[in-house]
Amino acid sequence: MEFKVLRRTVVLECYANRVAREALRDIVEPLKNMVSEMVEYALKHNASQNTLHRVFYERYRREYPWIPTRVIKGAYRDAVRRAKSFRERLKKGKARTSKPKVRRVTIVYSDNQDWSIESGSLKIKTHRGWVELKYGNNKQLHRYLYGGWIPASELKLKADGGRRVLAYITFVKVYTVFYDKKNVIAVDGNENNITIAIFKNGVLVEVIRIETGLGRIVIAYAVRRKRISKGKSTKTREVKKKLRKLREGDRKKDILYKVANFIEELARENNAVVVIGDIDGDDKERMEKNKSRKLRHRIHQWSIATLIKLLEDRPIHVVRVSERGSSSVDPFTGRRIDGYSPLVIRTAVRGANGKFKVVKIVLRVAYVDGRIVERDVVGAINIGLKYLYSDGSPMALGSTGAHEVWVKLMNPHQGPTPLTEIQVFGNTIKYR
Repeated sequence: MEFKVLRRTVVLECYANRVAREALRDIVEPLKNMVSEMVEYALKHNASQNTLHRVFYERYRREYPWIPTRVIKGAYRDAVRRAKSFRERLKKGKARTSKPKVRRVTIVYSDNQDWSIESGSLKIKTHRGWVELKYGNNKQLHRYLYGGWIPASELKLKADGGRRVLAYITFVKVYTVFYDKKNVIAVDGNENNITIAIFKNGVLVEVIRIETGLGRIVIAYAVRRKRISKGKSTKTREVKKKLRKLREGDRKKDILYKVANFIEELARENNAVVVIGDIDGDDKERMEKNKSRKLRHRIHQWSIATLIKLLEDRPIHVVRVSERGSSSVDPFTGRRIDGYSPLVIRTAVRGANGKFKVVKIVLRVAYVDGRIVERDVVGAINIGLKYLYSDGSPMALGSTGAHEVWVKLMNPHQGPTPLTEIQVFGNTIKYR
């Protein structure tokens, strides 16, 4: 059992009257100067928020007496975050300037004593008194306000001087997560599928393969973008409009959210820990090295990091393990697998509307001791074993044995209904 704090941020579109616009305008310009100066100081001296307060607070109170104290304190956070982000980019060689440029600033109220939500308006405290920012109906805001979530103390405002103001309100809720350490949902993320191995009491009981097709989506949209922008600048209005209509990101997010929902349901049903193979930015860079432009694009678009964030932001216990070497060892014999060969199979499955459809499945198979093993299934099982038996102990097999590992094929758009099953550990590939 553990207590997990979840956070949700609501972006609220507000509209300011004349008094509110003038009050915010009086804050934004001095705030830019303050943040720019503090970012430069934080970079040079590796300063913390406490150091910035000690060095700058008294002077800023004299120079800008009309700016609320807590807005100045919120600027400390903004400056430290910008400095940290710039140092990371500089370390990776991605920084284009010698120091960060502050083009836009966010007004941060660090204490909820200075703001409140009352009867369809967001009230904030300024040097001109309390001002109101009106907003329309927002279902997401009401869901968190009346769903047991508590507003965090920090409020962020983005104002450009016009009537429209964006407010970022964060809600917090504490969940009690129950799980058994021997029950594991092992997740292996791949380009076109997510493979899940389910362990109960340390025993492998089921393998599920979710065909996401994300890799094929990336390739298809890359071809369409190239065709749209051929011989034209991507900055022209016509090309921008066509590229916005592609909606690649929306389609990928929809699939990932459905996969995350399914994994969350599995974890709750089995009272299990979700163990996922982790691939960070450095791993991606190593994989992209000396690859072709098209292959680098496909690797860069790999969505495993997004899936991990989605899972960690849910009321389940998530553990990251290294994915390195997870597909190179047979989990049943411990023998090393030298390489895999591609195998394309087709099977007829029944869709949600009752009609049958032919599905093409791309496998990577190898022969180990006269048996056929599949790379993604091997990876998912080994990820689970890394968590269960970190001391190198052998796996506790189920009664079915290694020669009868059946994999359920799933479609993320149709929920947890199995379409068909294939046997990927055996002498031949079988269906049922």
